[in-house]
Amino acid sequence: MNGKLIAVGDNVVDCYLDDGVYYPGGNAVNVAVNCKRDGLTDVAYIGMFGDDEKAAHIKWALNMEGITYDRSRTMYAPSGSPGVKLVDGDRQFVPGLRNTAQHVARIRLMPEDLDYIGQYDVCHTSCFSSIEYELPAMAKVCQVSFDFSENTDEAYLQRVCPHLTYAFFSGADKTPEELDKLIDTCHALGVKVVGITMGSRGALFSEDGKRYTQGIVKVEAIDTMGAGDSFIAGFLTRRVLGDAMEDALRYAAQVAANTCMIHGSFGYPHQL
Repeated sequence: MNGKLIAVGDNVVDCYLDDGVYYPGGNAVNVAVNCKRDGLTDVAYIGMFGDDEKAAHIKWALNMEGITYDRSRTMYAPSGSPGVKLVDGDRQFVPGLRNTAQHVARIRLMPEDLDYIGQYDVCHTSCFSSIEYELPAMAKVCQVSFDFSENTDEAYLQRVCPHLTYAFFSGADKTPEELDKLIDTCHALGVKVVGITMGSRGALFSEDGKRYTQGIVKVEAIDTMGAGDSFIAGFLTRRVLGDAMEDALRYAAQVAANTCMIHGSFGYPHQL
């Protein structure tokens, strides 16, 4: 069975300040690359690129992975470049400049873009992509997957959730009661599948109100960058290909663990 996914949104380079290198990244790019690696035959990306060497490196990496980005835009601005320091294998971000293509421009989807997105099984985006105002139109042509990261603001949920099939959150600091409330809120707003990754506690997912849990796959982690995005990509890939929830979650946990054993979200270092 073939599967098709398109990611719309952010691209950045994660600058490892201790090592003097940067890696291509960004939630949308990470999910796209990992879905292709996980077995989807047709994966595309739409984003706002800068016009510098870092943007060229991101495009080169996408070319290497066989991901099309023909409908992306280019802006005369630097690429988003958050800094990263590793502390005991875990990443700590250092804010970058705020005059980048990711900060000062938003993608406006044209009818032709929506026709293109409609050719895919799922469109993935996130709270980092400044795409909220396009969600109603996107949801009319494609199932929408959205990564909220740690954003659980009630007003934001009410704005975004009615247009989603899949909602993902990072909830390592939440109590079981808070997790249940978040899941119930999202379902009440129309989301079919709600997934919450909880760090060392694994993941809690719900489909139409039925709960599923998934433990972590223990590895000797050297870098957790992109592990959450890998989990999302693994889950979406297996669901698009027809797997049941339990099988999709087991696969997602394994590929997320694999990501913790490489530097960067999916490799391709470049000297700073």
